[in-house]
Amino acid sequence: MAFNFQTISSNIFNGLSADFRKKNFSVYGQWISIFTIFVCIALGVANIFHVNLVIIFSIICLVQALVVLFVEIPFLLRICPLTDTFTNFVRKFDDNWPRCGFYLLMSVIQWLSLLCMATSLLAVAVLFLLSSGCYLMAALKHQEYLKSSFDVAGLGTDLESQAAGHVVRNVL
Repeated sequence: MAFNFQTISSNIFNGLSADFRKKNFSVYGQWISIFTIFVCIALGVANIFHVNLVIIFSIICLVQALVVLFVEIPFLLRICPLTDTFTNFVRKFDDNWPRCGFYLLMSVIQWLSLLCMATSLLAVAVLFLLSSGCYLMAALKHQEYLKSSFDVAGLGTDLESQAAGHVVRNVL
């Protein structure tokens, strides 16, 4: 199977545009959260070299990136060997209200890093707050919790879940 960057980028763009046409705040919150994963990793590593208590918050930021990765990409729960406790914890966030609270808590944790020193971890706090706000808006507008239609492989939603399950079985 050859790597075709043009096909992958086209599928990503089509998935993004389809998501934004839905006008559902839970999808916006999911995309902000996925973007936040990358920002958490980058800023967590960048701030780990401080000499004061910011190190603790940068480590927390890296852990938050991993947790959000599993919350926003539930496919990873199938392929990664995790404890049942963690898997059940992550599955509790399959609605707008729980995700709003989850991201608000994540944001508050990073806002507390300002007590030590003002760093770039503030950007993580703001992004978590934006994500929480999107899920709050979706809950207040009584919008259904939707997952992204992000489709890198270009298979479609029904075929994608079947193919993903088939790939997982083959790998395991």
